Amino acid sequence: MSRGGAPAKIGGVRRLLLATNNPGKVREFRRLLAGLPFTVVTPAGLGIALDVVEDGASYAENAAKKARAFAAAGGCLALADDSGIEVDALGGGPGMYSARYGGPGLDDAGRLDLLLRELADVPDGERTARYRAVVAVAHPDGRVHLAEATFEGCIGREKRGERGFGYDPAFVVEGGRTAAELSDDEKDAVSHRGKAVRAAAEYLRGLPG
Repeated sequence: MSRGGAPAKIGGVRRLLLATNNPGKVREFRRLLAGLPFTVVTPAGLGIALDVVEDGASYAENAAKKARAFAAAGGCLALADDSGIEVDALGGGPGMYSARYGGPGLDDAGRLDLLLRELADVPDGERTARYRAVVAVAHPDGRVHLAEATFEGCIGREKRGERGFGYDPAFVVEGGRTAAELSDDEKDAVSHRGKAVRAAAEYLRGLPG
């Protein structure tokens, strides 16, 4: 039995606990991890309620802290990420604070509206930005493997597209579409999270059974 009281394996297949209940992230993680010899589970599915304070000095510190906490709680491997959007005209901000940009009273749409207002007077050629993600895979004993990737683009002047989440409707990528206008397969192939999770998946495939 695991330290969390739930079996680390189900029918010989190992558990992989996603350290998030964010529906958008859960969907992306499940797509990207499909085919691995793991049963992918969420904290809600295991009855785990954790609120990990993301007070690290880097994406890597926050991702590792979350992954370790959930791996200990679930008694199984856990996968966490920390990510953000880095806008050059804002000195790399909001960066690590992307999910809290503008304060606790704003939702995804409100944060994106704020970002567009902040950049209203910035010329088109100076609106470059990137998403950055660090994915951490933690073992119950505290060991952590990290993978990092970026997704380059720029901030448009309006929101377009119905897919994705967060800042995707204004994040313009190569070809002129926003990340919210890409199909799931197109986004997974080039996105920061897609590339980092694929690197983490290679690590998971190499683990002994």
